[in-house]
Amino acid sequence: MALQDKEFQKKLLDTFRIEAREHLDGLSSDLIELEKAPAERHGELVETVFRRAHSLKGAARAVNLRDVESVCQALESVFAALKARKKTPSPRLFDLLQDAVNGLEALLSQTDAGPSSAGGAAVESLIQRLQRSLPGSAKPHKRDRARHRDGAAMDPKADPLLPAAEGRAPTLETVRVPVSRLDALFLQTEELLAMKLAATQRSGELAGLFQRLTLWSREWAKVRPFVRSWRFQAAANGHDGPISAPGTQEKRVMEFLEWNREFMESLSIDVTSHTANARQNERSLGGMVDQLIEEMKKVLMLSFSSLLDIFPRLVREISREQGKEVELLAEGGEIEIDRRILEEMKDPLIHIVRNCLDHGIEKPEVRENQGKPRRGTIAIRVSPRENQKVEIAVSDDGAGIEAEAVKATAGRMGILKKEDAEGISDENALALVFQSGLSTTPIITDISGRGLGLAIVREKVDSLGGTIAIDSRRGEGTTFRILLPLTLATFRGIIFELGDRLFVLPTSSVERVLHVAASEVKTVENRESIQFNGRAVSLVAARDLLEIARARSQGDAPDRLQVIVLCDGSNRVAFQVDRILDEQEVLVKSLGKQLSRLRFIAGATILGNGKVVPILHVRDLMHAAESGAFAPAATSGSAEDSATTRRRLLVVEDSITSRSLLKSILESAGYAVDTAVDGIDGFTKLRGSRFDLVVSDVDMPRMNGFGLTAKIRADKSLAELPVVLVTALESREDKERGIDAGANAYIVKSSFDQSNLLEVIQRLI
Repeated sequence: MALQDKEFQKKLLDTFRIEAREHLDGLSSDLIELEKAPAERHGELVETVFRRAHSLKGAARAVNLRDVESVCQALESVFAALKARKKTPSPRLFDLLQDAVNGLEALLSQTDAGPSSAGGAAVESLIQRLQRSLPGSAKPHKRDRARHRDGAAMDPKADPLLPAAEGRAPTLETVRVPVSRLDALFLQTEELLAMKLAATQRSGELAGLFQRLTLWSREWAKVRPFVRSWRFQAAANGHDGPISAPGTQEKRVMEFLEWNREFMESLSIDVTSHTANARQNERSLGGMVDQLIEEMKKVLMLSFSSLLDIFPRLVREISREQGKEVELLAEGGEIEIDRRILEEMKDPLIHIVRNCLDHGIEKPEVRENQGKPRRGTIAIRVSPRENQKVEIAVSDDGAGIEAEAVKATAGRMGILKKEDAEGISDENALALVFQSGLSTTPIITDISGRGLGLAIVREKVDSLGGTIAIDSRRGEGTTFRILLPLTLATFRGIIFELGDRLFVLPTSSVERVLHVAASEVKTVENRESIQFNGRAVSLVAARDLLEIARARSQGDAPDRLQVIVLCDGSNRVAFQVDRILDEQEVLVKSLGKQLSRLRFIAGATILGNGKVVPILHVRDLMHAAESGAFAPAATSGSAEDSATTRRRLLVVEDSITSRSLLKSILESAGYAVDTAVDGIDGFTKLRGSRFDLVVSDVDMPRMNGFGLTAKIRADKSLAELPVVLVTALESREDKERGIDAGANAYIVKSSFDQSNLLEVIQRLI
C-alpha cells in the first residue's frame, strides 16, 4: 500500500510541475505587461497575476510543497496591496516580483527529490523582502506564518479569489500525456506513409500490366481476321485444318490460339478489375493516412506563443543590465509549428535577440543624439508562408551592421582574402557574420564577443531544413529572416536520376525545373551560366558535384539539358541532371549518429518500390557550387575509352609571356596547340587549318579579340567554332561586348585559374 501511495505521489508531483511551469511563464509575461501597461489597465492585469499566484499556491499545497506555497502567499499579499491601490507600482517593485518568480522556478527545479523544504534561508529571505515591500506591514511571527502555511481554514468570504461554485465559464477538457508517448505514436503513424507509397507503386504496376494487355489485344485484333479466314477455308474443304494440313497438328495450333484468346481476354478482365480495386484502395488508404498524419501533426503542434513568452523577461533583464531601454514587440504567437522545431529554435532565437540587444540597440543618450526615441524596439514577427513554411523575422531599430567592419574582421581572421574583400558586395559581406569565430565587438562578455552565436544559429537552421538571411542598414537597424518548414516529418520532394542512381531534392528549395538548349550555356566570369529571369545563374553538373562517373555512352553532350534551379535566400544555382522523374511526398529518415553529418546528404527516404534514396542537403550543394570546390567526374570505362582525344587549339595572344603560359597549360592537358600574334594572324591560320577551339586575348594590335570573334561568326565555315576570350578587361560593358560578338566564354585574367580554363574548354569541345 505504501508503494502505491509513493507512486501516486510521484505522478501527482509530475502533474504539478507541468501546471506550475504554465503558471510561472504566465506570471512572468503578465508582470512585464503590467509594467508597461497604462494605469487604466492595472486593475485587470493585477487581477490576472493575483489569480495565477493563488492557483499556484493551491497546487503546491496539494503536493505538500510548503516553500512554494509560502512564496505564493507572500506574492498574493503584494498583489492584494496593488489591487487595493495601497501600493504604487515601481521599477524596483517589479524587479522584486521577477526575483520572486525566479525563486519559484528554482524551487520547482528542486522538486525531483520529492516534497521537501529545500529552499531554506533563500526562501525565508525572499519572503521577508516581499513582506517588507508592503506598506505599514509588520513582520509576522514565524508561528503565525507556519500556521498559515499548514493550511489553516480560511473564510471563503474573506478570499475573493476562491472559485465560485456557480457561473464559471465552461472549460475545454484536456488530458495530460507524456510527450515521449506522443513522439513514439507519431513515428509509428509516419511509417504508414511508406504503406501509402507502396500502394501507389502497386497500383501503378497494375496499370502498366493493363497497358501491356491492351497492347496484346490490339496486336491480336490485327491477326485475328487471318486466323478466322484460315479456319473458314479449312471448314470449306471438309476438314478441321488448312488445305495443306496433313494431320491434326494444325488443328491443335488452332485450338491453342482460340484457348489463348479466351485466356488472355479473361486475364484482361481480371487485371482491369484488380486495377480498379487497387486504385480505389490507394485513394482510400492515401486519404486515411494523410488525414491521420495531419491529425497527429496537430497533436504535436505548439503555438509560437509558448516560445515567445520567454523573451519579455530576457529582454527586460539584459536591457537593465546594460542600461538600455528596450521594448519588445511579438506578433504571430498563435501560429502553430512542429514541437520538435520549436524546441530546436529556442537557443538560436535567444542568440539572435541577445545580439540585437548587445550589438544593435544603442544607449538611450546615444539614440537621443541621433534623433531616435530613447527606447529601442526589438520585434519578433512570425508569419505563415507558402509551401507549408513559416518565417520568423527578428528585427531591431538599432545601429545596424557595418559591412566594412565585417570585411576587416574577416580579413584579419583569414576568412576573406584582401583582394576578395575589395570586390565583395555589402550583402555578401553581411553573410560572413554567420562564420564561426567572427565578431566585430572588441570585448568578450557573457552576452557576446565570442563569434559563436550566429554560427550556431546558421547550423541549427540548416539542420532543420530552413534558411536564414540578414538585412541591415547602417544607423537604421538589422533584420534576421528565418524560413522554416512547419513539420519535420514529411515534405514534397523532386526525384531525379544520375546514371542508375536516384536522389531527392526538397521542392521548397527548387525555384524552377526547366529544359535548356546546350547552345544557351555561356561562360561568364569563368563559370558556365544560363539566363534565368533576366540574370546569369551558374550552371553546375550534379554529377561533378557528387563525384559520379559518367558512363561511356554518355560521353556526348545532349542537345537539351534538364536543369533544376535551387534557391537559398537571394542566391540561385542551376544544377544539370540526367533525368527528372517525379515529384511526390517523401518521409524523412535519419541516417543515425554514425552518419549524422555526411556532406551533401541530409537524410534518406524509402520509395514505394522499397528503394532507399538519399535526400540532398541544399545548402551544401549551393556552397560547393558557388565556391567551385569540386572537379568534373571522370568517365567510367577502360583507360583507352577515358583517354583525352587530342584536339587542336589556337591561342591568339600578342604578349609572348602570356602566349607561352597558355600554350604550356594547354599542352600539359593533352591538347595540340598552335599560336598567333594577333587577330589577323589568327584568322589567317583559321582559314588555312582546322582547329577545335580558339583561345584569344582581347586587347591586341591590328585586330582585337572582339573583331576576331565577329569575323569567325561571320564566316560560314567557322561560325560554329568555340571562342574563349581571356582578357584583363573586366568591366561589365566589356563582358557584354564579348558575349554580343559571339564569344562562348569570357575569362578575366585577374581571377585566372587554369582549372577554370580547362573546364571551360572541356565543356565546349
